[in-house]
Amino acid sequence: MLIKNIKRLRFYYLRKVKWRRYSIGKNMYAGLRVYLWARETLIIGNNFYIGRGSQIEADCIIGDNVIFANNVAIVGKYDHHYQQLGVPTRLASRIRDKDYNWKGLNSKTIIEDDVWVGYGAIIMSGLTIKKGCIIAAGAVLTKSTEPYTIYGGNPAKKIASRFATEEDKEQHLILEKEFLASKGMYKGVAGTPVEDSNNS
Repeated sequence: MLIKNIKRLRFYYLRKVKWRRYSIGKNMYAGLRVYLWARETLIIGNNFYIGRGSQIEADCIIGDNVIFANNVAIVGKYDHHYQQLGVPTRLASRIRDKDYNWKGLNSKTIIEDDVWVGYGAIIMSGLTIKKGCIIAAGAVLTKSTEPYTIYGGNPAKKIASRFATEEDKEQHLILEKEFLASKGMYKGVAGTPVEDSNNS
């Protein structure tokens, strides 16, 4: 009972104090040493699991029922102004600086519902990971994905469809919608409807 209350207190502190400037949905689990930072926007849906040692260092919108394994990172492509003339990269302006005016300012990473990101994967900022995707352990994702697809490697490439057949995928979509509706939590990324994957 004591440990359960300590965990509850920790999650309350993380959501309401440490990460209060971000919008975080219900039932979030965060492992130890998780780091969150966004210049402008970080919106996280319900039932988000982020494993220990993971970090988000970019503007993001993350949907419902998303899993990040341990040591997952979302990192900015343009965190440092590496083309700033006459200045070493280490001393160049950074996206964290208030007066930063180079690339990446309007970059936003979108992770739709029901995405699983495997251990140690790296996601470069500005991408969209479509609904139902799996990103394999150790992958480095540099491009947006198709829905219900598995990606792996460095750079990550499509390696398989999530479901064995198109019929299985269609059956999953029907059953998932019924399941989530029965739980009263089907809302899509940031409250907007999830795009119909049949038209993607």
